[in-house]
Amino acid sequence: MSIVCRVEKDRNFTVMHNFHLRDKNISNKAKGLLSLVLSLPEDWDYSVKGLVTLSSDGYDSIKTTLKELEASGYLVRERIRDEYGHLKEMIYCFYEIPQKDKTEDKLLGEGMPTEGK
Repeated sequence: MSIVCRVEKDRNFTVMHNFHLRDKNISNKAKGLLSLVLSLPEDWDYSVKGLVTLSSDGYDSIKTTLKELEASGYLVRERIRDEYGHLKEMIYCFYEIPQKDKTEDKLLGEGMPTEGK
């Protein structure tokens, strides 16, 4: 006998790619944070401080997880400087599928199974 469980999604839900959820190269914590980020509106405060407000994880935990997502290609951060060279802001770009590793010129997560067990 099998049990079927369905979740009704009539409002307040997010549609996202399954790639990061099946990526064995990142932790479950990173998968969860990326899923959370992908569910947020574009004008959200994606800084570490802004993301800390959404969970019980502290500043250091979120910071470490963002570094993991960045190393895996799911996050690209860019520092913006003013005309005097002072740091002005940080732009966070999150991706559902990892970006190319520029040093190895290959897609991060390449060769990972997307179907099956």
